[in-house]
Amino acid sequence: METPKRRRSATRARLLEGALEVFAERGFHGASVEDICERAGFTRGAFYSNFASKDELVLALFQATTDRLLEQISALLPDLANKPGTLLDAVLGLLDDAAPDQRQWHLISTEFTLHALRNAEAATALNRQRAMFRQRLTELVEEISAASDLRLSVPPEQFVRLVIALHEGARSQSLLEPSEVPAGSLEHTFLPMVLAAVSRP
Repeated sequence: METPKRRRSATRARLLEGALEVFAERGFHGASVEDICERAGFTRGAFYSNFASKDELVLALFQATTDRLLEQISALLPDLANKPGTLLDAVLGLLDDAAPDQRQWHLISTEFTLHALRNAEAATALNRQRAMFRQRLTELVEEISAASDLRLSVPPEQFVRLVIALHEGARSQSLLEPSEVPAGSLEHTFLPMVLAAVSRP
């Protein structure tokens, strides 16, 4: 028998899934609560019993992505830590796996970032989410570096920030020019050079 808690969780998951599709199609500001409810098959009441606003819903999407990454990192770390040379592959692989549909996720994350630049409350919440993500990736970098006797000459968090910045910028270019910039090509070409420049055995 389905419990109220499980039913609420299923409703929330369907609203998130519907929102992901609607945001990608119509944009964060172009999508209404009604659009999201219609796509998910629920009423406004169901929406507002789970989320206070569209902002909160988008942040829940970011949280779900972060939670999935944390699970993947925890599961992969024992193996990765014992394999030298896997640092960049591990970090880039996790960044790619965070969003199965890269175009859809790029549209949503870019537009919400623009929204956060104009809205201090949204910026605070988004920065909190991104900080959690960076912290866990930084811990991954530190643990793999220690296991492979690799020493960074820059703070690990700064290296992670650079990897994320390059990944996000490269994703934008590859989505616009897929034949000129195949997905992952810039990261895999240039990040090994960066790592070599800021590390030593």
